[in-house]
Amino acid sequence: MALKLSRINSRFLPLAVVLVILVLLMPRSARLNLEYKKGSPWKGETIISEFDFPILKTQEQIFDEKEAKGGKVVPYYRYSDEVTARVSRSVQSLDFGGKDLLKAYVVDAVDAVYECGVRSDATPKMGRGYGEVSTDVLMVQRNKRATKFPSSEVYTVSTAKNLLAQRLEDKGVNADSLLRHVGVYQLIEANLVFDRSMTELAYASNPDAVSPTSGMVRSDQKLVSHGEIVTPEIAQLLDSYEAEYNKVNGYGGPRALLYAGNILMALILVVVLYLSILYTNPKVLDDTRRYLYLLTIFILSAVIAFVVERFYPQLMYLVPFPVMAMYLMAFFKKRVVLPVYMVSLLPLLVFSRGGMEYFVIFLSAGLVSMTVFERFSRGWLQFVHAIIIFGVEMLVFSAFRLLEAGFSGALWINLIWLFMGSMFLVAMYPLIYLFERIFGLASTSKLVELTDTNNRLLRLMSVKAPGTFQHSLQVMNLCDAAARAVGAHVALVRAGALYHDIGKMKNPLCFIENESSNPGAVKYHDGLSPRESARDILRHVPDGIELAKEYKLPKVLQDFILSHHGTSATGYFLNTYLSEGGDPADTADFYYKGMKPVTKEQTILMICDSVEAASRTLKEFTPEALEKFVNGIVDGKIKSGQLDEANISVKDLNTIREVLRSNLQQIYHERIVYPKAD
Repeated sequence: MALKLSRINSRFLPLAVVLVILVLLMPRSARLNLEYKKGSPWKGETIISEFDFPILKTQEQIFDEKEAKGGKVVPYYRYSDEVTARVSRSVQSLDFGGKDLLKAYVVDAVDAVYECGVRSDATPKMGRGYGEVSTDVLMVQRNKRATKFPSSEVYTVSTAKNLLAQRLEDKGVNADSLLRHVGVYQLIEANLVFDRSMTELAYASNPDAVSPTSGMVRSDQKLVSHGEIVTPEIAQLLDSYEAEYNKVNGYGGPRALLYAGNILMALILVVVLYLSILYTNPKVLDDTRRYLYLLTIFILSAVIAFVVERFYPQLMYLVPFPVMAMYLMAFFKKRVVLPVYMVSLLPLLVFSRGGMEYFVIFLSAGLVSMTVFERFSRGWLQFVHAIIIFGVEMLVFSAFRLLEAGFSGALWINLIWLFMGSMFLVAMYPLIYLFERIFGLASTSKLVELTDTNNRLLRLMSVKAPGTFQHSLQVMNLCDAAARAVGAHVALVRAGALYHDIGKMKNPLCFIENESSNPGAVKYHDGLSPRESARDILRHVPDGIELAKEYKLPKVLQDFILSHHGTSATGYFLNTYLSEGGDPADTADFYYKGMKPVTKEQTILMICDSVEAASRTLKEFTPEALEKFVNGIVDGKIKSGQLDEANISVKDLNTIREVLRSNLQQIYHERIVYPKAD
């Protein structure tokens, strides 16, 4: 009962936290959301305006009008006291070769120039929709006060240098040479810093600026009728009506109903998430770290969707949602990743205006990311991956534009957002290593790194227990072939095979494969009772766990150490004990205290480990003999109950049998006997 209650708590308490977070993130006020497709019939009821509202211009219209108007843009600068003080101190610290009067004159001249202000030589450039930047006047903000100046009253970096040289020439000094020699020229920099955002704001607030609206719609005026084709003009009316409604009216019904709707929708999302995990890989629900990681990725995606929709909806194309698929692919198989990623996009679909378009764009990009992730996840290939994702997003985006009867609106801006978002995938990928550390998981890249035989622990094993090291390499090769044949996690099972016997390093001569490293020595088990020998043999599993923790191996690899013998017996010493008259009821000391294999990868390692070790005793290597040998090993594991908890099918087991038989045949193939030379 306590175990069942603990399982319920570990599964549903995290879901309750997710539910609360979703409810807190959801909108506090209902929004009018008029969904339509340009060029298609309006499917809703006829809409008649309930109030007066202005018709908002599209971004494209505003840009075009501003370019046609061609008004001058007055650049806005901020006076930097920090730059001024830094340049003054630097000039005062220069060495003028003992010419103190000349130095004082230069310092005073520099201070006078910077008091007026120094700006960059280059004229600022504005984007599309803005007029030409004025070169006659500029705005300077100093001490929280903005003042307009003629451009001639401030200096550029070049004119500041020329002025200093001219003043020294008046003193009869070779000014240009001196100023270069002591380093004054190198110190001159702009203390007037261009402020693009204030320039844009000042331009927009100019009385001559383009109006964001184009007329009014009066109350009781019809906007669109049922079945009427949605033209660009009608779409503009609907967008303007929606914006004004959400700005002025908001939610007019009982607040309790709104909150109830939020809670119900959050509950639906949580249930769908739980079921998507339950029906794809229920074992994840009992693995706390992996389960919490899935919920964290879901919450992260939901938070981003809600925050961007609330504060910066126009930047939704910029958000790299496909990175969530990458974060999932690093630790899970595709059958788990796909449904969880789809569910993580549901808040975007439900609560964002244009959510259907965003959902399809990012779902398509995520699916492609899952497909190419393994091939393009390293080094510069990540940029190739990002370009592929952008290509997919651009295609889907273009399809939606064509469905709307043309490429209207600020198309190029949205494409830029999509491109930048795809590039962010490269920058955000390293967060996988942070998640790996926080949740104690092992990513595919980490597993590949751990299989490098040059790492410290494996090199230590190759020295201390060379026979065990060679055994592990052979087991890894067998596991690799079997895992590929049944669709298991290849990188995981390879790493598990390399580290499953590291505990033997603590007492290497206890194991027969290492006896050759100390030729002539007394056999380790000579003089020991069967129980003592079994005790020392069994010890390599807890010793392996101890070493794994010392070298901070991921928990998933520690599970391979615990499960590669399961709860089986040390057969040789147990049989010896019984044949010598030992008590059959007192054999607990001859059995491993590990865990039975659960995953497909752990099962593969248990079988391959036994097959590789026992194959060294074979005397006959015909296909029939090898088939009988492999079947005997696998059937023995089944009969002893070692595979009772394994998540593996009979079909997969039969495939593994055939792969192992084939590989052993290749290893122990017949060789030509070369005749001896006379």
